[in-house]
Parts: sequence; structure tokens; C-alpha cells
Amino acid sequence: MFVENTMKKATRVTMALAIATGLGVTSIGTADAQDVTLRGASMFDEEHAFTKTMRKFAELVEANYDGDVEFDLRLNGELGVEKDYVNFLQQGVAIDYTIMAPSNMAKFAPSIPLMDMPFLFRDLDHWNTVLSSDAFGPLEAELEKNADIKIIGYTGGGVRNLVSSEPIGNLEQLAGHKMRVMGAPIQAQTFSALTAAPSAIAYNEVYNAIQSGVIAGFENEAASIQNLKFYEVAPHITLTKHTITVRPIVMSGKTFRKLPEDLQAAVLKAGAEAGAFGRELESRQDGEKLQEMIDAGQIQVQEFEGREKLLEMVIPVQDAFAAEIDATDLLTAVRGM
Repeated sequence: MFVENTMKKATRVTMALAIATGLGVTSIGTADAQDVTLRGASMFDEEHAFTKTMRKFAELVEANYDGDVEFDLRLNGELGVEKDYVNFLQQGVAIDYTIMAPSNMAKFAPSIPLMDMPFLFRDLDHWNTVLSSDAFGPLEAELEKNADIKIIGYTGGGVRNLVSSEPIGNLEQLAGHKMRVMGAPIQAQTFSALTAAPSAIAYNEVYNAIQSGVIAGFENEAASIQNLKFYEVAPHITLTKHTITVRPIVMSGKTFRKLPEDLQAAVLKAGAEAGAFGRELESRQDGEKLQEMIDAGQIQVQEFEGREKLLEMVIPVQDAFAAEIDATDLLTAVRGM
């Protein structure tokens, strides 16, 4: 069933791109146009925090813009996965705005995975302080220059933990653990330093890969585990709390430049406010969703024995990565906030 659904989604993505490119469908006209349709995409359903955040974004834009603007938000992965979204946004076709993990944009902006670096944030207060500031301004500029993708706000707040088919509760059990990580090198480098055996595979292949034994687990937050029913193949959650997610709200630069100036202003304002809304929502829901799965008997949760040792083991990796991407000052600034 999972493979069948994936094939259907892939077909829909192909059709969407063919329509957008082959028939010359555009979401907007000239800068003077008053009637605007902005196309969004979510991998999830109406109950997911990302979808609710994008609905809030639309509501805020409409409230702050005097002209007519419509929002066409496609859900449940109808337009593919985040890797597809990046290509669509860069080309200015099929999708105008969405929410995605920084790691999926790493091929265009090598520094941007710093936002999602494991063990970057001390706690939720530190995370929110950083995202409410302009600390990531240099990374935003790099992405816009190289990929023509504009960050208009920050959501996130899911706490990522280890998810596995068998319990992984200490360093001994983590050693050699075959796990999926996101595509940015820093993800694999971090878990390699923790003695695991990470590999980057497509997100839509994770379920089958665990089921078939290709990998034994991955890492993710509660909402995605629940929404995509990963607990069916990986019911063990280990509270490493290695990442508090940063999820940029992004818009195609090609789309943004075509918007009337007053709509551009409304989009930027709405992006910042929707981001704050989404951060509060997701950080609150994260614990609720974890408890729902526990109460339903779908998962078993345990602490990671000696978690403090993990924090020590990753510091050299973080420092080396920051130096490699010329972001040592940025990392130092984030740590000091």
C-alpha cells in the first residue's frame, strides 16, 4: 500500500509539473495585477502543524492586503516530497510557497544545514530566541542568491529523537546502528561521530527500508511519526532530543518579485507572524502527540543513558563543519544567545 501510494503521488507530481510548464500556467501576472493566486504544498493533512501554519499564513496575508489574493494549498504529498518542492520553487513552477527542512536546500546553499545541526540549541527558549532574531540572515542571503528561494519566516519546534525497530538506549546499542538521516553532510557526520551507521535515503522510502531491514531506524519528531504511521515498523523512541527543528517558510523568488509591493510587504509580515504561530503550535503539540502514541500503545519510550556524553562527542564535528562553511562566527553567535 505504501509503495502504491508513493507511485500515485509521483504520478501527480509529474502531472502538476507538466501542467505548470507545458501549458504555461502561472500563479500571478504582472506587478500591477490585483488578482493573485499563490500555490502551496504540504506533505501532510489538515491536522499537521505545517498545514495549520500555512493556513495561518494565508489568513494573515489576506488580512493585511487590500487586493484580491487566493491560496491553493495542496495537501497529503499531492505535489511530491520536499526534494520536489525545492526544484519547483527554484524554477518558479507548480509551487509558490511551502515549509521544508533546511537540509533539503543544502545543494544550493551549503551553509543552510547549520540551522538544523543536531545539538545546536540548548532548549526551547534558546531556539525561540535565535529564530526571533536576525541571526540566520547570512544563510537566508546565500539561499536567495544561489537558489532564488526566499525565506519569509521560521516555524518548527518538533523535538527529534531516535526512532527504531529495536531499542537503542545507550552508546553500546547505538554503535553500528543503521539509520536514515537527512541529506546534508552534517547530519551523517554527527551520527557517525556518535558511532552510528547513518545513510541518506529518500524520506518516502524510509517506511519500506525499515520494514525490509535495509535500515533499523531513523530520527524524527512526534508529529511525523504519528502522521505517517512510522510506529508500525519502528515503535521504539529514544529521547536523545538532539534537534529542535527549524523549518523555514519559503517562497519562490520568481513569485515574490512579481507580486505588487504592498502584497510583498503583507507576505513578509505574515511570514514572520505565521512562523511565531507555528513555533508555539508545534512545540506544544510535540509532547501531546508523543503522549497520544504512548497512550495508544503504539510506541515505547525511553531515555538515552548518558546523554551528556553525546553533547561532548559532537562539539568537534560542529566546530569543523562551521569552519568548513565559513560560519564559525555564526555558530559562536548562536551558542552565545
